[in-house]
Amino acid sequence: MDSTEVISLEKIWAGYNGDHAIEAIDLSIHERDFVGIIGPNGAGKSTLFKVMLGLLDPQEGSISVLGKSPREIRDEIGYVPQHVQFDHDFPINVYEVVMMGRLSKKHIFRGYSTEDKKCAYNALEQLELTEFKGEPLAELSIGERRRVYIARALASEPKILLLDEPTDSIDSRMNTKIFEILKHLNSEITILLISHDLGVISSYVKTIACINKRLHSHSAQVQTEVLE
Repeated sequence: MDSTEVISLEKIWAGYNGDHAIEAIDLSIHERDFVGIIGPNGAGKSTLFKVMLGLLDPQEGSISVLGKSPREIRDEIGYVPQHVQFDHDFPINVYEVVMMGRLSKKHIFRGYSTEDKKCAYNALEQLELTEFKGEPLAELSIGERRRVYIARALASEPKILLLDEPTDSIDSRMNTKIFEILKHLNSEITILLISHDLGVISSYVKTIACINKRLHSHSAQVQTEVLE
């Protein structure tokens, strides 16, 4: 694992309406790490992602992402939330969805460039979606749509990829396929993912972070007792 630190959290407290969802989190993530974040429902895992994305300011503590504040560096972070809402009647195909990942790279009133199209197509190839390029998003399976959303995030050429339950509600075959793809992508980018499936992620991630408001463990060893 590369020794370059890309995310640093020091004594982070954060939450909503005065309540703390996470408390005193110290966490250091290094370049090309692959981190599985586990913990019970309501443990603060998604809140942690929001802090890293600059969507939620910490109540206490400090955070830097790629040496800057999360808001300054947001374009360098790809994010796939657990639930993506879309109108099944809206006529949009897979390629158009993936191209949306380039919106942060283009200027207002400027069309997509050759570089934008190349990045989108590369993302489709990485997620093995080229055959679905012209298919309506609404006609894809849940697993296929999840791959589309990951491809959209990759089209932005992120240095860090955050995934919230990327294999939730999909079958075991597709689950394995997505993790194999992520393992390959990890050779180029840092990946953090939230998952309840400790058995699966332990076969792919490099480190496990166990969170239940506080960080109870962050190591290369899977420590299931933390959640029991």
